[in-house]
Amino acid sequence: MEKVIGIDLGTFNSCVAVVEGGTPTIIANRGGYKVTPSMVAVTETGKRLVGHIAKRQAVTNAENTVYAAKRLIGRKFDSPQVRNAIATSPYAIVEGPSGDCRIRLRDEVYSIPEISAMILKELRSVAEDYLGTQVTKAVITVPAYFNDNQRQATKDAGAIAGLDVIRIINEPTAAALSFGFGKNIDRTVAVYDLGGGTFDISILEISSNGVFKVVSTAGDSFLGGEDFDQQIIDWLVQGFREEHGIDLRKDRMALQRLKDAAEKAKCELSVAQETEINLPFIISGGANEALHLQRTLTRAEFEELTADLVERTIQICEHTLEDAGLEKDEIDDLILVGGMTRMPAVQAAVSAWLEKPPCKGVHPDEVVALGAAIQGAALLDQIPDQEMVLLDVTPLRLGIMVKGGLVEELIPQNTTVPTSRTKRFTTVRDNQTAVKILVLQGESEQAKDNELLGEFELTGLRAAKAGEVELEVTFEINADGIVSVHAKDMDTGKAQSIMVTASSGLTREEIERMTRSAEQHAVAQRSDEESQKVRQEVESAIARLEGLFPEVEAAFAGSDFGKDALSRAQNVIGVSREAVSRGDIHRMREQLEALERARRGLAGMLGKP
Repeated sequence: MEKVIGIDLGTFNSCVAVVEGGTPTIIANRGGYKVTPSMVAVTETGKRLVGHIAKRQAVTNAENTVYAAKRLIGRKFDSPQVRNAIATSPYAIVEGPSGDCRIRLRDEVYSIPEISAMILKELRSVAEDYLGTQVTKAVITVPAYFNDNQRQATKDAGAIAGLDVIRIINEPTAAALSFGFGKNIDRTVAVYDLGGGTFDISILEISSNGVFKVVSTAGDSFLGGEDFDQQIIDWLVQGFREEHGIDLRKDRMALQRLKDAAEKAKCELSVAQETEINLPFIISGGANEALHLQRTLTRAEFEELTADLVERTIQICEHTLEDAGLEKDEIDDLILVGGMTRMPAVQAAVSAWLEKPPCKGVHPDEVVALGAAIQGAALLDQIPDQEMVLLDVTPLRLGIMVKGGLVEELIPQNTTVPTSRTKRFTTVRDNQTAVKILVLQGESEQAKDNELLGEFELTGLRAAKAGEVELEVTFEINADGIVSVHAKDMDTGKAQSIMVTASSGLTREEIERMTRSAEQHAVAQRSDEESQKVRQEVESAIARLEGLFPEVEAAFAGSDFGKDALSRAQNVIGVSREAVSRGDIHRMREQLEALERARRGLAGMLGKP
């Protein structure tokens, strides 16, 4: 039976899960960790590093180590969020050919889906090692407030990683699936998801008949742990500048050290009342003077620094509950998801807002991946005796641009999908014979502030006075979230339509090229790993053979027989080391057999097996 994996592609950390025997399970990586840092690096030799190994070398290779790529996925280069990232990131963010943002590592420029694909490929490899079989199907989670272009970019990342992404689902929804799975309960739950880079709040109704219905959802796809870290970094930078007159942001290695220290301090303050940040030799002050950074941060100070961030999440929660048409006492359970929910001030604020404590027994780092795995298994009918129906909503409203550069809404936010909505419009100019339909997604009243999903033109309209010719525009969204727009001239019945395909900024040709490149890199990496494994085996065989030399010399001292045997063994070792130095895997395998024959020969002389 083909396995489908569930992947939580996070901003800070990622996680992979699978359903086995009806039970969802988190798969630990090769280091035994259940979460893998969402970090990618390229070394001086061009080798790609992913996960913990990338994180360990981030300080010494700051310019070529990417973190928080999820915050950039599906975004335009000229967006405020990307501008913010450029100002605070040690790696270079550049403009792509389609106006998207890309990242330069060493001498190569990578798209954001390409970077994300490296993380997905690592998680796929972790799953394949665990399952002992190839994995091609996956359900990947995204923030509920991701727009269509961000979702498509995530699907493109999956494709580049060699995965058939059978569904993209929202992170809070996945958490609710995991929470309600197999419990036969009727509950209304609020899922507060504050992760490394994004925030979501979703209200869901879970029914004992297996129906999971999203009532309302909202969020901020540029609000998360990164921003909490940044507040600490800003505090450290300001204090250092006041003391020494030096801006640490201008040194990329110093900036990476600050980031690591801020993340560590944030985590420590979830369990301690204060923490010491000590960064010796942070930068040179000139004249060979090394400057150090040492400061103490208390929990109270940290909470004061980040109070506005916590308050922003609570304001979004208030609006979401209002959109759901529910009172606080109608929410049965509060589920906290994401690493930032370990912060005591966050827990206190959310509990105070909803006037109830959060549920225990929900692992904030693992619950989303588990839910994704459950959804994947359900889609392939691999969960016996479990009926499950997921009814999700559109996170952002959909509409078209009308006169004055405004947006006319057709499908409101939080509309259950699949759905269809129709509205009638009229021409706005005398003798207008064509109309351009611009399909927009977003919450702003101004068209220019929303995401353009697609456009098409309806021509051949009857020339008449403004307002006399009527047009009918229909929006449809299917269960997979694919948007179709139809426009019809009510006079003639002439129609035009478009299947709105969200864009990640990559062309189909680019995705295919990146997929081939990823496959070639994987083959080269496997070859490199195999070569390394054989190299280690040869080195071990040489050590075993050399370990017999002292005994042979002692047993056959002064004997030509002993000298000849040792000389032949030394020759075998010399040829083996030459094969290792050349990286000749075929020759190394041959020498493994020669080394073993030489070992048996010496062992036989000593009467050993």
